[in-house]
Amino acid sequence: MRSALKKWLKRLLALALMPVLLIVLVIGAFVAFYANVVAWKPGGLSVPETPGELTSKVNTFSGTGGVPYLCAFNSPAAMVPFGMVRLGPDTTCFWTRRVGMNESGYYYGDNQIRGFSHTRLLGAMIRQGGHFRVRPTTGRRVEAVRTERLPAAFSHRNETGFPGYYAVRLSQEGILVELTATHHVGLHRYTFPKNQDPHLLLDVTSVLGEGSAEGGIVRVLPDSAQIEGQTKTSMARGGGYGNVDAFFVAQFSQPFSDHGTWKEDSFTPGSLNAEGKDIGVDLVFGQGAEAQVIELKLAMSYVSLENARQNLEAEAEGLTFHDVAVQARDTWEEKLSRIRVSGGSAVEQRIFYTCLFRAFEMPTAISDVNGQYLGFDKEVHEADGFRYYTDFSLWDTYRTAHPLYTLIAPGDQRDMMVSLVEMAKAGGCLPRWPCGCGYGNSMYGTPADMAVSEAYLKGIRDFDVETAYKAMRQTAFVGVPEGSLFGGRRGLQDYLVLGYCPCDKVGKSVALTLDYAWSDFSLSLLARELGLNEDAAILDERAKNYENVWNPVTQFFQPRNSQGRFDDTFNPLMQTYVDLEGKVTKAYCEGSGMQWRWCVPHDPEGMIALFQSREYFVQELEDYFSKTKKRVGWWNPGPYYWHGNEPYIHQVYLFNHAGRPDLTQKWVRHILRTKHSDDYIGLDGNDDGGTLSAWYVLSALGFYPIAGTTYYELGSPLFDKAVVQMGDHTLTVTVQNNSPKNVYVQEVSLNGALLNRPGFTHADIAQGGELRFVMGDRPGR
Repeated sequence: MRSALKKWLKRLLALALMPVLLIVLVIGAFVAFYANVVAWKPGGLSVPETPGELTSKVNTFSGTGGVPYLCAFNSPAAMVPFGMVRLGPDTTCFWTRRVGMNESGYYYGDNQIRGFSHTRLLGAMIRQGGHFRVRPTTGRRVEAVRTERLPAAFSHRNETGFPGYYAVRLSQEGILVELTATHHVGLHRYTFPKNQDPHLLLDVTSVLGEGSAEGGIVRVLPDSAQIEGQTKTSMARGGGYGNVDAFFVAQFSQPFSDHGTWKEDSFTPGSLNAEGKDIGVDLVFGQGAEAQVIELKLAMSYVSLENARQNLEAEAEGLTFHDVAVQARDTWEEKLSRIRVSGGSAVEQRIFYTCLFRAFEMPTAISDVNGQYLGFDKEVHEADGFRYYTDFSLWDTYRTAHPLYTLIAPGDQRDMMVSLVEMAKAGGCLPRWPCGCGYGNSMYGTPADMAVSEAYLKGIRDFDVETAYKAMRQTAFVGVPEGSLFGGRRGLQDYLVLGYCPCDKVGKSVALTLDYAWSDFSLSLLARELGLNEDAAILDERAKNYENVWNPVTQFFQPRNSQGRFDDTFNPLMQTYVDLEGKVTKAYCEGSGMQWRWCVPHDPEGMIALFQSREYFVQELEDYFSKTKKRVGWWNPGPYYWHGNEPYIHQVYLFNHAGRPDLTQKWVRHILRTKHSDDYIGLDGNDDGGTLSAWYVLSALGFYPIAGTTYYELGSPLFDKAVVQMGDHTLTVTVQNNSPKNVYVQEVSLNGALLNRPGFTHADIAQGGELRFVMGDRPGR
């Protein structure tokens, strides 16, 4: 009896373990599959186009993979600086057929391509674009591709790219795909194997991810080898482009031998037109005894079909794919040459120029060649004397990217400021995350306050600052105008009365209070510059409101209710990512109370004075950095310093204000060395429109801007020399005794005068000059 019972128990145990074993096997197989996909590196594909001196140092695949929710969300898409067209591959996973693992459309862990679309946002956790996807295939596979949307297999070993150019060979069809772009035009070159029937499928209503499209219209024009059409998209996230028409005109290098259109599941051979929510065109080019090369130029506009045609004629008429590829490459060469570095390792130079490249991918200059654009009021406007930009990840980019533009691309920065003012004129307020032709409202606060104020304070004056200030003042003193779609400052009235955002009335109360104090400080500087001294005095006093959420007992910024009591559920090491219901962390944003302990970049001396002592501040901050996660892009950021979230990226420079610049120098070098990499992961989190990339560029130069002010913090320069082209002036950074061990600054001089403080102002370098560091392996005096 016992023997039989043991047998049954063993069988039951075996049955119980089988699902567990199966799960382990499936997970193991998936991990092995993923490891095999990412093990291959691009660059082995032989192609006819070549990079230039600086574009050869850019890894366009960096930041396209890793843990999905911590991916940098970059793409190898071909584009020009700030281009409207970002032509690149949209991938999917063989195992799950899931799309959108990377919000930009391309995920490095995937091994299949759905096609090549013309638009996307970069570096942000917002899925937009995917317009007018093209899928090359051959006659033997076309029906499955067209009806089942069969993706094409590929391997990274058969990929390559550099700024302005992308190429891949599709594994099964053997088709070589090459992409390049002008500002409004995507250019494709497809080389088909011999003895094949080339097909190009153009999905008129394509989108990235789970979004949808409707109102699609397409017309085939065989006599001119063209297609034209439009679609209206409604995205799943970030509705700036929602319900906005996108228009296109496509020109082919040779006539098509046959054609047809599809609508949903129905395909009509020979059809010239289609309308609906799921439509496209199948173009056939006839079998050839030799390899066939087919070129396609597809121009876009968000205003009209006529504008799309004008964009095509102005930017690509009479030009071959090669002509445009060279033009795009040279445009990037000029942008990258704004900073020339020497010294450092080859990897460090590659990371530097990759980061500089990423910083110029967003925002989007969306106005057409005739200057027309669709404004926030959904009316057509004309940009007179400027390019109209949108897709600003302002909550992030005001910290590093916009200061970088002010430094090395003041013309672009000026146009961006003009664009923000035009948005305020059309929509009633300066935006926080303008996307397409609307207020994206992602994140919180009023980051335009810092971006606009800093640009003006640093000498960019050719924009309507009075209108900008009036709009910012309205939002900061009264609230958004009635009917405005801008989210404004949440909890503003309580903030004005109490001096802080109370946790029992508004979420993210600590984060909002610290953010508003910084914004008020920046606005106070602008008000004073404009001669508005009464406003400046009020705002300057409000800039100290961060003190009102400081708990002297716990020595942390802590949620406080409207009766003035601090929340007793406080746990400084609890992260918002773990506390899913927000029971402990609802007062913070994307992090822990520990990470928000240091978020007062505009008044570091005042913040340090809140701590028990200066020595205690240094000890706690040093401990905070020492406990950061070691790996780039680790799945759990942890409660200590995390380089992947923007509110924290200034914190390494706080040691300067506690009398320990040597610790700033030590940890800056550590972050430069360990939190940016030359691989598909690349960054510690979302790049957010080039924000993390711009941090690397600036910190590698040896100085870092405090956004919304004119002040730069000194750090530890990475290269032996950097020549920074600042418009008509040149700043040269020279570094003596530089090496991986010599991270400490012994002395620093600006234009021959020794600096006796760990920073300088923009006025000190506005006319260029020389910033000279002397380095050593021990802290300087």
